[in-house]
Amino acid sequence: MNEYKLLALGDVVGQNAVNAIGQRLWGFRKAHKIDLVVCNAENCAVGNGVDPQSADRLIEYGCDVLTGGNHSFRKREIRRYLDDNDFILRPANYPYGTPGSGYTIVDIAGQRALVINVMGTIYLEALACPFATVERILEREAGKYDLAALDIHAEATSEKIALGWHFDGRIQAIWGTHTHVATADMRVLPKGSGYVTDLGMSGPQDGVLGIRTDIIIDKLRTKLPVKFELAEGEPEINGCIYTINPDTKRCISVERVRF
Repeated sequence: MNEYKLLALGDVVGQNAVNAIGQRLWGFRKAHKIDLVVCNAENCAVGNGVDPQSADRLIEYGCDVLTGGNHSFRKREIRRYLDDNDFILRPANYPYGTPGSGYTIVDIAGQRALVINVMGTIYLEALACPFATVERILEREAGKYDLAALDIHAEATSEKIALGWHFDGRIQAIWGTHTHVATADMRVLPKGSGYVTDLGMSGPQDGVLGIRTDIIIDKLRTKLPVKFELAEGEPEINGCIYTINPDTKRCISVERVRF
């Protein structure tokens, strides 16, 4: 095998985005010869969070691994589901005993892919150090995987970039999620890791980070509490394709996609 292609999809916001993935992903996978799809699903359920029904649909629609973030536990019914399924992750740096796991190894297209999900700690919850957490996972699973991928769910761009540099050469595909705004810094780092600070959002185009524009404007102008409602309109799906050489263990390219 000369190339291994991984598609990482940004935060799925709402059921319309789930439906859009159902309509488009399998065709996209076939056209671009995608081997592995990792999708951040922490906002896909009605009213935020992720529920078992939405997770099942995303897997059926062509996602191989689902990652999470600060909304992973918003739906109470997801806790048992996280324990029962190894294709859905929550950030690995949550405390010991938290439902679910922060990483998984999937065997797809002849490659054992280690997928890790971690959450930043700047402006978010005070979880364990993401650097130390990922280090422990890499050490614990050494020899059990061929390629590795890391979803950094974080608010601060500086934290994502620092994590990317720290794990350059040890994790082939590294990306950020959470801010819902796609960044333009796709690159292959010097030691061979593909990196982007944020994949962007898979959700409604018309709105503010997926929420109705008028609601967010009102909140920002008045500083009063509001009830968030999803924006309407056609969803767009944002992400990146990582092309990896499985022999050299280096990323060849990082290409932004929007469909």
